[in-house]
Amino acid sequence: MKTKRKRSILLLMILLMILSPVLLTRLQEAFSIRVACVGDSITYGVKIQDKFLHSYPAQLQQLLGGHYLVKNFGASGYALQKNANFPYWDHPNFQESCDFQPDIVLIMLGTNDTKPYNWTGVDPFLSDLEDMVTHYQTLDSHPEIYLMTPATVFTSQLKLNTPYKMQEDIADIISQEILSFGEEHQIPVIDIHETTRTHPEYFLLDGIHPDRAGAEAIARNAFSVIRKYSN
Repeated sequence: MKTKRKRSILLLMILLMILSPVLLTRLQEAFSIRVACVGDSITYGVKIQDKFLHSYPAQLQQLLGGHYLVKNFGASGYALQKNANFPYWDHPNFQESCDFQPDIVLIMLGTNDTKPYNWTGVDPFLSDLEDMVTHYQTLDSHPEIYLMTPATVFTSQLKLNTPYKMQEDIADIISQEILSFGEEHQIPVIDIHETTRTHPEYFLLDGIHPDRAGAEAIARNAFSVIRKYSN
């Protein structure tokens, strides 16, 4: 009997050890403030080694702490505009970010919209931006929306021969339009364009994607704005 009891206790302990990470994850999902990071390859963490630890959403999770649950919904190559070659609206991450029922949504799209074959002008961009903001605002979780300007494009300044077709001047225009949109609609804007404007050293890899230090700068900027509006 004693042997059977010891075996039962041992099996129970093993079962608890297996299940405890799952239970902890479920508890975190149930009680944490959920943050959805919506974006393109910069959000996803392309070019960053160990992006699951050092992408901007991963570093934002570390800064916010255990009361928050930050998830990365970045989609490489995708744009905000519905008529772009790869609209974020069509990527599975868009629906998954909605199913996540976030309390906070960070939207950092626009870099891929600067490509010549995607950019058709300010009005179509702002129209689709408003549609996306409205879509997230009307989720059952009624999340707070934070807009993020696209990072500065440095391909010309760094004289890098890359396959990317981003237009630096269009990135400037988009950033200003997002700032104006945020002010008009009373939506906080995290100005990543300004944060990165004087730091080409973050973009030595290809002029487009920030390295780990650049991702940290993005995360710290997002963290400070979230803290400002959550207090």
